Amino acid sequence: MNRAKQIVDHILGPVLVGLMGAAVLNVLWQVFSRYVLGDPSSFTQELARFLLIWVGVLGAGYGVGQHDHLALELLPERLDGRARHWLRIVIQACIILFAVAVLIGGGLRLVYIQLSLGQTSASLNLPIGYVYVVLPLTGALMTFYSLVHVSGHVRALQEERSGDAAWDLSSSSTDA
Repeated sequence: MNRAKQIVDHILGPVLVGLMGAAVLNVLWQVFSRYVLGDPSSFTQELARFLLIWVGVLGAGYGVGQHDHLALELLPERLDGRARHWLRIVIQACIILFAVAVLIGGGLRLVYIQLSLGQTSASLNLPIGYVYVVLPLTGALMTFYSLVHVSGHVRALQEERSGDAAWDLSSSSTDA
């Protein structure tokens, strides 16, 4: 599972860098065409908005994968061992629930509605549903990353349990 995470990370990281680079170039062109050429480009503002949506939402999914998302660490810092792992599993389960219900379920519904209505963007004439497809995509990424994190915590719990069992066996054999 960690190998799959590495593959997704190596794909998603450069995609985010590329989208951000495209956004920067787009805004530079917008400024250049407006102030140097005196003829502002008609599509740059809309493209900048769409790129910002994709970078922000996909970046949130990537942040979940890297454990860089917004979190309050008050309780996990106070817990040790098994209790900390169990809390982390519950937190990841909440992230999965949110990702599946809101981002995947709600996102697919939003994409379907937008494509059904045939709404397109004003300047780019791009179907708006394509812009919002980032929501279910990010939900799938968050779910994947959270499952990877859960599997790591389950593995750690199993290792602690087998370590405790080995310690119990060694301590009981010396008592006999």
